[in-house]
Amino acid sequence: MATKEEHVRKPEWLKIKLNTNENYTGLKKMMREKNLHTVCEEARCPNIHECWAVRRTATFMILGEVCTRACRFCAVKTGLPTELDLEEPERVADSVQLMNLKHAVITVVARDDLKDGGASVLAETIRAIRRKNPFTTIEVLPSDMGGVEENLRIVMEARPDILNHNIETVRSLTPRVRARAKYERSLEFLRRAKEMQPDIPTKSSIMLGLGETKEEIIETMDDLRANNVDIMTLGQYLQPTKKHIKVQKYYHPNEFEELKEIALSKGFSHVEAGPLVRSSYHADEQVNAAAKNKAQESK
Repeated sequence: MATKEEHVRKPEWLKIKLNTNENYTGLKKMMREKNLHTVCEEARCPNIHECWAVRRTATFMILGEVCTRACRFCAVKTGLPTELDLEEPERVADSVQLMNLKHAVITVVARDDLKDGGASVLAETIRAIRRKNPFTTIEVLPSDMGGVEENLRIVMEARPDILNHNIETVRSLTPRVRARAKYERSLEFLRRAKEMQPDIPTKSSIMLGLGETKEEIIETMDDLRANNVDIMTLGQYLQPTKKHIKVQKYYHPNEFEELKEIALSKGFSHVEAGPLVRSSYHADEQVNAAAKNKAQESK
């Protein structure tokens, strides 16, 4: 009975303020007109109203809306994708221009059906945004793209401002939570990205509330730092539907604050932690912090 009640009743601090002003409705209309997808909508992000209506930022999701993996935490549709839209990079770049974005986040559904995992289209999207929006900073959030080094190289040679790849959960829970992805492979992916382009900040994220221990969270922080990850985000896992893995614990904001202090003490240059924090939450602030740190290091 308690488990069922936990599923339907969320703590007070998880209540979200909805804001559907002209920014929100205008952005939604433009996304549909351009036939673009956002992870904000597909993954049912709790911050969509704040980002769209107040901050006027969005995370574009390219290469379609169907993912080849069925991770037990994710609300994005799964199946066998049929589309490969080579004109999508230009449409994304046009939308970034129309929105006058200072910072754009581009994520990719896992495309295990493609030899390069979608790397070429992602790289072309970076280049298209650069051509039309030279002052916009760009963050990319790819899957592990099969762990193929050449696929990652294609993306890194396009030089995004931040390479974000989410480890998602602790080592012990990875097989149950993530489909096809491997904990060590994600660490290797992040390490290789830094080796290829040492000046580009790397970033990763952990969801909390899946049954991990505090010791395991700290171990994951250490693993990320050992692979030279610069930025970390920690947020509360929220079960998107009854078919997805259940929440085991709701962390209090104070617990997130404590974990943030621990992460900063480990040497991360920037940490976002809180119940509603998601991988792209306040991403514009993160790229600014990373740039400031880089400038200080070069002095």
